[in-house]
Amino acid sequence: QAQLVESGGGSVQAGGSLRLSCAASGLTFRRLAMGWFRQAPGKEREFVATISWSGTNTYYADSVKGRFTISRDNAKGTVYLQMNSLKPEDTAIYYCAADRVEWRTIVVPTTGAEFGSWGQGTQVTVSS
Repeated sequence: QAQLVESGGGSVQAGGSLRLSCAASGLTFRRLAMGWFRQAPGKEREFVATISWSGTNTYYADSVKGRFTISRDNAKGTVYLQMNSLKPEDTAIYYCAADRVEWRTIVVPTTGAEFGSWGQGTQVTVSS
């Protein structure tokens, strides 16, 4: 059974940095694109970033482009989200997710419906 476990969340002041990790098990990690989403209180879940199975292709939401970096280590079965220059509006629960489709190459997934496995989330709080 697929399991995704996020870690690395916490509280930080605006302008600070955090690095989230997501350890995967029970799925063919190296064949799957991986993504990060977030959900703030009272708001819908939104896409943050995605990375192809090979790590070659990445895609970011405009709101985090230039500040966040997604990466992966297929040998460790882990995907990361480096978050720099954090803003109060980045406060949310951050979730990692695994693609439903293996070996997706041309277009990386960016919508929640394209992901089949989800972690339990990790809280990120940015104070001003």
